Amino acid sequence: MPISFNNIPADLKIPLYWVEVDPSQAGIPMIHQPSLLVGTMLASGNAIPNVAIAIGTQSQADAHFGIGSEVSRLFKTFFANNFANEVWGLGVPEPVGAIAATGTITVTQSPTEAGTIHLYIAGQHIPVNIAASDTTANIALAIVDEITATPDLPVTATAATNIVTLHAVWKGVTGNDIRVDLNYYGTIGGESLPVGLGIQLPAGAAQTATGTGTGAGTNLTVATVSGAIQLGSTVTGTGVPASTTIVSQTSGTPGGAGVYVTSQATTASSATLTFTGAPGPANFLTGGVGVPIWTTAISNLGEKNFEYVALPYTDSTTLNAWEMEYGFEDVGRWGWRRQLYGHIFSARRDTYSNLITFGNTRNSGITSVMGVEMTSPSMILDWVAAYTAKAQRALINDPARPLQTLSFNTVKLAPLQDRFDTIELNSLAENGIATQKAGSDHQPMVSRETTTYQLNLYGYQDDAYELVTTLATLARLIRNQRYVITSKYPRTKLSDDGTRFGPGQAIVTPGIIKGELIAEYMQDMWDGLVENIQAFKANLIVERDPNDPNRVNVLYGPDLINQLRIFAVLAQFRLQYDRGLDTQIIGPNPGNIGMTGILPPLGVSG
Repeated sequence: MPISFNNIPADLKIPLYWVEVDPSQAGIPMIHQPSLLVGTMLASGNAIPNVAIAIGTQSQADAHFGIGSEVSRLFKTFFANNFANEVWGLGVPEPVGAIAATGTITVTQSPTEAGTIHLYIAGQHIPVNIAASDTTANIALAIVDEITATPDLPVTATAATNIVTLHAVWKGVTGNDIRVDLNYYGTIGGESLPVGLGIQLPAGAAQTATGTGTGAGTNLTVATVSGAIQLGSTVTGTGVPASTTIVSQTSGTPGGAGVYVTSQATTASSATLTFTGAPGPANFLTGGVGVPIWTTAISNLGEKNFEYVALPYTDSTTLNAWEMEYGFEDVGRWGWRRQLYGHIFSARRDTYSNLITFGNTRNSGITSVMGVEMTSPSMILDWVAAYTAKAQRALINDPARPLQTLSFNTVKLAPLQDRFDTIELNSLAENGIATQKAGSDHQPMVSRETTTYQLNLYGYQDDAYELVTTLATLARLIRNQRYVITSKYPRTKLSDDGTRFGPGQAIVTPGIIKGELIAEYMQDMWDGLVENIQAFKANLIVERDPNDPNRVNVLYGPDLINQLRIFAVLAQFRLQYDRGLDTQIIGPNPGNIGMTGILPPLGVSG
């Protein structure tokens, strides 16, 4: 009986008609690549901390993670850019000892005419209507009322006379990314301050903290801290040499009580010390301290497939943790053991030079960090969510198409004069930073989806994983191939090429497998994922392992299709072809005219 049945017994004696169903030759691979949005959640959220949960609506995100939380805001922007693909949320607790960022808006002068204050907080428009008779205190209260009436803002507000104090809804460093602006669209867009009104936005003043410190060499133990100690802060007090700064913190509450490393040895002994940080950038909330601990959250992901991770943190500890989870080592999702694959999308706001410096500190093919100008009103949370949302939809549809020109809805560009120019965009891309620029719809769009990968194992420049599309395409190919092998040959015998066996036998040879792989490659080529079938066939090796007769080894070398990213033209113009020649006498160009453009005389050979 040459046909290999899976279930019908070979010694069955009971009549008559028996059939088993085998789907191994019928199906095609299905695409299931959900996104995962990660960040801190509020205590008001009802989700289990550190456990991912599927989210289908904004109201679900608000309920599970808290209105105005990091994760809730990620979902708001994600849904504005992608309403169709599966997405999950992963909320982590706020860091222990974390501090919320704050900032102030000061109404310095009453208006002489009625009008509208066009206030923007994290890129969200907060119109505040005021009368000519309003006092500075009344205007401050009106600003608070409008902020309070917008519950999904990342801030809360209180007023004391003419000063509005803003508090980030969550605790942690990302609160320092909340920007406050006025009149984003300017007078051409109908936005200007009422006549006579004076308003001062957060000025980015230096953050100070105090504490009791005892020094032992360059280790400084600090207790009873008031405020938040920032890295780089200047330390003053008894027993502290001039110009001493905080280099790092080795233990304790981030920014609070603990052991710090100083730039110089100190002899302080239970001395009262002052820590003065550098001034923050103007228009931003400041003083936020704390980065989440991701260990439990990452562990709880288990073997669930999350293809696109929106990660709004770019500190080294966070990136290292997620890149280990998604890396190529045995424990990583791109490793041989797990075969889950995936990408990490992030963004970083900084100056051009600082982004170049940051790019040179990272080197991962699975992480793409988009550079954002300092004056973009939108939060990094919004940039990350939009980048992930548009990348998910595009890469699911076709992993080999470039992401360039994909537009980010609801995300606001930096003012024209502050946007990265062509030279800066090119240099950022060369240094591992994904780039964005303004589209014709005045929304930001992807310019180049660069990953942070730049160097090979020996530290030499390498472009193997430079672009997101490379690994996205490779993951699709591997999954297609894995589907074919696991569907068609789940319980199969293995023999050498040339073995004679009956038709229908569950037997495979290296030659059969090679043919299967070539057929799959042809399908992938038809789908626009690869090219050069002849070169692939010439380099494909399928062989039985010499030490394990039950194992097949394959050398698989797909030629990934590329993208049209540069269209270069040399416009070598003429003022007139055949200039100075009388075509009525010599006739039209015969096609073999010389470089000089002059034909030999009639009757004379060339």
